[in-house]
Amino acid sequence: MTDDATTARKRTDLRPPGINADEHTTLLAFLDYLRDCVIAKTEGLSDEDARRPGVDSGTSLLWLVRHLAAVELNWFLWAYRGDDVEPWDDDAPSPGDETVAGAVAEYRAAVARANEVIAGAAEVLDRPGVRSLRPGAEAPSMRWLLVHMIEETARHAGHADILRERLDGSTGR
Repeated sequence: MTDDATTARKRTDLRPPGINADEHTTLLAFLDYLRDCVIAKTEGLSDEDARRPGVDSGTSLLWLVRHLAAVELNWFLWAYRGDDVEPWDDDAPSPGDETVAGAVAEYRAAVARANEVIAGAAEVLDRPGVRSLRPGAEAPSMRWLLVHMIEETARHAGHADILRERLDGSTGR
């Protein structure tokens, strides 16, 4: 690997939002930033590389994207809003024919649906949702959900950083 090749794989770093706004706007800005960081980790990868597990547990970049899409739908639509559907399987393996474009499109669609729910609770972050994904727990507030999804997405964005670097040496958020 030459220095030129390494430099070519160094992505422009995405910076956290420079925002000084109300709580709802700030929380959503940070969540959207992290969502974008995860998606950015898939850019320029072949479908085969994105499906390739990077660790012994079998985690791949496409699995992370699918997992995060399901978690968004489960918490915001199923738990908070109370949609009458079965919860999405957030541990399902990535199908062998899945594409980066397809997984990212599904994630973006889940984010858009989640953001509709989030927008409906902008004025009442402390209002609890309908139910919880945690057995026996009270339904969490929108504030809790936003903080939880920031934490969940940030954790997986870190995993995505490592998986992408292991695949081709790319670094940066």
